[in-house]
Amino acid sequence: MKHFKRFILPILLLAVSIFLKYFIEKYDFTYEASYPIFDIIGSILMITSIAWILISSLRTVKRIFLENFDTSQENNLRSRKLHTQFNILESVFIAIIVVIAIGAILMLFDDVRKLGLSLFASAGVAGIIVGFAAQKFIGAVIAGLQIAITQPIRLDDVVIIEGEWGRIEEITLTYVVVHIWDKRRLIVPTTYFFEKPFQNWTRTTAEILGTVFIYTDYKVSFEALREELTRLLESTPLWDKKVNVLQVTDAKPNGVEVRALMSARDSSTAWDLRVFVREKLIEFLQKNYPESLPKTRILIEGDGSALKFEKEKISNK
Repeated sequence: MKHFKRFILPILLLAVSIFLKYFIEKYDFTYEASYPIFDIIGSILMITSIAWILISSLRTVKRIFLENFDTSQENNLRSRKLHTQFNILESVFIAIIVVIAIGAILMLFDDVRKLGLSLFASAGVAGIIVGFAAQKFIGAVIAGLQIAITQPIRLDDVVIIEGEWGRIEEITLTYVVVHIWDKRRLIVPTTYFFEKPFQNWTRTTAEILGTVFIYTDYKVSFEALREELTRLLESTPLWDKKVNVLQVTDAKPNGVEVRALMSARDSSTAWDLRVFVREKLIEFLQKNYPESLPKTRILIEGDGSALKFEKEKISNK
């Protein structure tokens, strides 16, 4: 019933067009000279209503089919793929239906039909002119079709574009809307995804690894850090219980670089998990190993008179 409501107005419009075109002559409502006008109006309404019914049917079939594919689930790769394809193909078919309907309405008028024949005769020159004028638009439309077929991105994909982290919110034939994490919207032409590199964090799966870097003194106990990382991960539902690694990834003059590697079911969860682990590891070092926090070392040779002289020079200035 909820899907039938969208057909009420176009069906009524079709009924009015049929009456104006085929039945009004049988009733003495008006002058006979006005019958051609009603016939034209009826034809326009009929073409409009048929196009409306076709578009409504297309949208209804799409919604009924996609009801079985919920994108809010965790494992939603196939659902997002189908939603992306159907949304773009729906835009293509609607554009075709609208163009055909407008063309059919214009061809009802003799002057427009004659003009159309003359334009058709010179379609070669006109096509070249239009091609040069609309090459960017045509390129964007073709890129939109390529996205539907090859799918470098899908609806709800997590991407990094122009240094911005966000989710694919809407895909049209000519542009893509990226919902940035701070509620902004980044509008990107479809051609961007075939001309410039970008990061897609959910191309094959929503699962992702998160990293946390901690910089400490050489006196830190790496085994204690590993045990604390394991305890923290096991204490939070943000962790998917797959990856738990702590490694020393660099040794610098002023300290060491420690990397904690963990996994989560999606990028949003991974961000929250990284923030949680970073904060708790720093608190762990502050409470249990304060001597392992980063330090700046100064080696003073002799009696330190040279350093004292330099300090006096600075203070006198």
